[in-house]
Amino acid sequence: MKKKGIALVERQYLFPFVLITSLFFLWGFAHAILDVLNKHFQELLTITRTHSAMIQATMYMGYFIMAIPAGLFINRHGYRKGVVLGLLLYGIGSLLFIPGQYIASFNMFLFSLFVIGCGLTFLETAANPYVTELGARETAASRLNFAQSFNGLGCIFAPILTGLLLFSDEDKGASGNVALPYAVMGVIVLLAALAFMRVRLPEIPHEEEVDSEGHRVGLWAHKLFVFGLVALFAYEVSEISINSFFINYVTEVGWMNARDASLVLSFGGLGLFMVGRFVGSWIMRRVRAEKMLFWCATGTVITTLLVILDLGSVSFVALLCGYAFEAIMFPTIFALSLKGLGSHTKRASSFLMMSPVGGAVGPVLMGLVGDHADMHWAFVVPFVGYVVVWFYARHMMQQKN
Repeated sequence: MKKKGIALVERQYLFPFVLITSLFFLWGFAHAILDVLNKHFQELLTITRTHSAMIQATMYMGYFIMAIPAGLFINRHGYRKGVVLGLLLYGIGSLLFIPGQYIASFNMFLFSLFVIGCGLTFLETAANPYVTELGARETAASRLNFAQSFNGLGCIFAPILTGLLLFSDEDKGASGNVALPYAVMGVIVLLAALAFMRVRLPEIPHEEEVDSEGHRVGLWAHKLFVFGLVALFAYEVSEISINSFFINYVTEVGWMNARDASLVLSFGGLGLFMVGRFVGSWIMRRVRAEKMLFWCATGTVITTLLVILDLGSVSFVALLCGYAFEAIMFPTIFALSLKGLGSHTKRASSFLMMSPVGGAVGPVLMGLVGDHADMHWAFVVPFVGYVVVWFYARHMMQQKN
């Protein structure tokens, strides 16, 4: 795992890298299960798309509210304790689905997802920057993409398992016990928290950055970080919106039922997403991350436009291809945004982890459009987000020329 003789992960950090990478699967599962819940609650509780979008909105609001506290906690207590606290909140939130199922309360489910969202904020605020620090700066984007590939693996399994549990074989509506997958996940996550309590993760020291006159350089003076923060928010709007209404889109067009759509989302869309991250990580050991991001952003703009144009099977193929193009975006933008921040890295990470609030904004906007027009017009929302990412990638590529 090298780039021009530079190791992807330094030897002394190999075990921590493997350990932290295992967490990416867990939160990939938590994110992707939402996309099945969205359609499930529409059928089970007879609610609108806009109302069901509160599933994503509530969970991702946890990121927005908890990102700064998570950054402060990790800055003071270190990466390992941040991971442990995140796992505990994740596990508790998952187990809260049991009383939610018993009382059949949509609001209880939303509260459970909010707690999970708070836990994931701690996990991602700690794990993402930690992975970028476990080797040379030149391989940071490639290293984070490789670790995030296991996030894609979790994304594949979630719709398969929950789709089979929650949707009947025919078009008979929703069924099944929504608490079951969360209860199993909660137990696994709490066991992972116990394991992390017993291991030692080395802290990575950061040097203070100063200007030519010896003055400390503030975080917000880094304009590329600010642009990266905006681009990451725009990406989250696009990614989460599409995932949230993928099943709605393909079922309304009449291609398949909800159960089959959940399998296509897993093996088709999210399968390409995972492959895209592995392939992207490999390519970025040979090609600059900025250039890779630009061409992938171009791909997402084109594929989303084809969906909006409602070209039948061409639009469906474009929708699936979009997953491959977007795969490298989050880890690449994240790594590029942290480049050269030194002692600001942990705090900057907490601000970047506020960007998933785009997952609260995007689905609501897309749901509103979908409730008042055909679903293909709702893809205007992710299209705008990908355009913002394209401009960021273009700017970053020009910075290197």
